[in-house]
Amino acid sequence: MNTRPPSLGARPLAWLLSLLFLLCVAVAPAPAMAANAPQEAVLAGGCFWCLEHDLEKLPGVLDAQSGYSGGAGANPTYGQVSAGGSGHQEVVRVRFDPARISYGALLRSYWRNIDPLDGGGQFCDRGSSYRPVIFTSGSDQQNQAQASLRSAAAELGRPVAALKVQIKPLNRFWPAEAYHQNYAELNSVKYNYYRWACGRDRRLDSVWGKRARSGAAWASGSKS
Repeated sequence: MNTRPPSLGARPLAWLLSLLFLLCVAVAPAPAMAANAPQEAVLAGGCFWCLEHDLEKLPGVLDAQSGYSGGAGANPTYGQVSAGGSGHQEVVRVRFDPARISYGALLRSYWRNIDPLDGGGQFCDRGSSYRPVIFTSGSDQQNQAQASLRSAAAELGRPVAALKVQIKPLNRFWPAEAYHQNYAELNSVKYNYYRWACGRDRRLDSVWGKRARSGAAWASGSKS
């Protein structure tokens, strides 16, 4: 009588190898998201022509787009927002490369391009549609925005409560009409006159001193 055990054959061996392969795949670490994938920030600081112009020229910023955010209504128009009552603010959506400029560094430039002491508008533009707001996406942006608020207050030598910039979760960004995009570049004469007449840079110099429009590291209690 043949007492040899039956051969496993090729097919069970192939199944075993397949099972081992699947187990290796299952325990392999998932590829991490690209650390340097473009990120976005949505910021309100008065006239979006000016804030778009000031932020899109920063090294590491890929694009800046004017739009609206903060209100409940869909597809807001410039007329609706500028008239007030829509709940929306004029905002700028900034796409940036975090390998070249961090969210925190972007916020430093944002702060020094606005008047954080004015919650009733910005410069010559008045009303809630022009008030300064940092719209955040996720807890990391929320935490960094709060930290930037404290740093800005320290640099100005003011209590945090004196700064009127709101920090709110982003609901949705609505692009503004095409004629508002790249307005400073495409309409430089009108833009420069508006900016001068509105007193934006004079007020920035008054509030921030030599650090106006700067992305330099935070300083405490001094504008020199």
